[in-house]
Amino acid sequence: MLRYLMIINGRVQGVGFRYFAKLKALELSLTGYAKNLNSGEVIIEIQGGKEYLDKFISYIIKGNNFAKIDDINFKVLPLVCNEKNFKIKY
Repeated sequence: MLRYLMIINGRVQGVGFRYFAKLKALELSLTGYAKNLNSGEVIIEIQGGKEYLDKFISYIIKGNNFAKIDDINFKVLPLVCNEKNFKIKY
């Protein structure tokens, strides 16, 4: 079990990107959240098994046909206990 912080740079706001991330996270039974940043980037904290996280990351890199990913920065975070789902934060 791992937890990543991802900062996604590119055309990721106003294109349904957070909703896309949520759908993929739920599909893979991952927990965490996605949130728009004032800088125009999206932050995602995502937690789950390594195999499922790798699949999630590959979906995020491809995007949702409207987004254009320029760069993703990763950081490993401590696990969040008792987290039940993936949310979109505002």
